[in-house]
Amino acid sequence: MRMLMHLQFPLEPFNSAVRDGSAGQKIQKILEAIKPEAAYFCEHNGHRGGTLVVNLKDASEIPTFAEPWFLTFNAHVEFRVAMTPEDLGRANLDALGKKWA
Repeated sequence: MRMLMHLQFPLEPFNSAVRDGSAGQKIQKILEAIKPEAAYFCEHNGHRGGTLVVNLKDASEIPTFAEPWFLTFNAHVEFRVAMTPEDLGRANLDALGKKWA
């Protein structure tokens, strides 16, 4: 299942990793391990953050994707189900609308 994985990094230990030059290396190591479909880094609620597109075969894979961020950066991690237009098309919204109208 395709998920949007939102990351938010607290100031520490990220500031220390930036100062000692290891932040980029640590991020690359995690990205190589989890192999997201896409990765974007940006501001999240005034903090350093990012959004990754990941594909989980099973909910039991959540720790595989989240723990590297927790353990390396004390990050806050959220997962949200993401649908493509094709996924939404298969949702049969017309029938749901009739059923719940």
